Amino acid sequence: MIANDPRPARPGAPAGVRMKTLIVHNSLSGFGLDAIYEFERLLLQSGDECTIRLIGAGVEPRDALSDAESFDLVVASGGDGTVANVLYALRYRDVPTCVFPSGTANLLFNAIGNAFEPAAIVEACRAGALVATDLAEMRWVDDEGREHQRGFSMMAGLGFDANIMRTAADLKEAYGEAAYFVAATSNLEPPIVDYEITIDGSTVERSGVSCIVGNNTTITAGIQLVPESRMNDGLIECLVLENERTTQLVSPLLAGLFDPTGETLGRPFVESFRGREIEVRASMRLPLEFDGELVSGTTDRYEVRVLEGANLLVVDPHSPYYAWATRSR
Repeated sequence: MIANDPRPARPGAPAGVRMKTLIVHNSLSGFGLDAIYEFERLLLQSGDECTIRLIGAGVEPRDALSDAESFDLVVASGGDGTVANVLYALRYRDVPTCVFPSGTANLLFNAIGNAFEPAAIVEACRAGALVATDLAEMRWVDDEGREHQRGFSMMAGLGFDANIMRTAADLKEAYGEAAYFVAATSNLEPPIVDYEITIDGSTVERSGVSCIVGNNTTITAGIQLVPESRMNDGLIECLVLENERTTQLVSPLLAGLFDPTGETLGRPFVESFRGREIEVRASMRLPLEFDGELVSGTTDRYEVRVLEGANLLVVDPHSPYYAWATRSR
């Protein structure tokens, strides 16, 4: 699509400079709202070009992004799982990328901290402030002994949290983001699992209901499960949920509501570690999830490493990452 309205070129850009944008959108994410098309209309100015490619239903992000370098900007539109797949396909390709919130929870977009309105996101895209952010890459072996490799932007977990994702999948349409809380309360006594965790070569043993590795550990309402966790520090975090009953999860959540950063009240029943490479081994086979997407089957171990500075993300002055931003143009 090419815009032909009489408005000027990009604000702050030399006359005659136009923008070529690729929007990669999963229409099955979230509630299927059309905010991404409002964003497209607002983004286009005279002479600009915008291409929309739909993914899902057999169309993989890597296929839609084969020529990503020929665009000035790529917009990743979908839920956290979709966006993570797009970012993984774009890793180390130096392509300016905007995350657009089209999912149910939109945890990554919330963690980036940009203003939510489509017009504000357009303004951020045209301003061109970019920050180099980390991505996480994980490997695991499935029930049939096949090895898999995927990238994720937020968190991957083995155990209770994966069971939450499994239950919430059927509840999202009715409850929206609250589906995760409904799912969590449906299993009041999850099994306690023994975990062997190796962080950059050093091994510890812990017990809990879940072991989570995160590139960013900010969840709903801006609660940071691990204080000072960032997506641009070259590190990943490992969390062990040590509670024995689901009701004990209320403690860290309440602490998070009153102290989002965790610097004052901490996180009861949550122990965390930090490193560049983390391997988790469990005493039993468990479901595995990453960025809200449930992996088929079960596994008893997974490995994660940080991909430092893998993506260039658009940020605006509201973002906590704006202090690290550079200009693309």
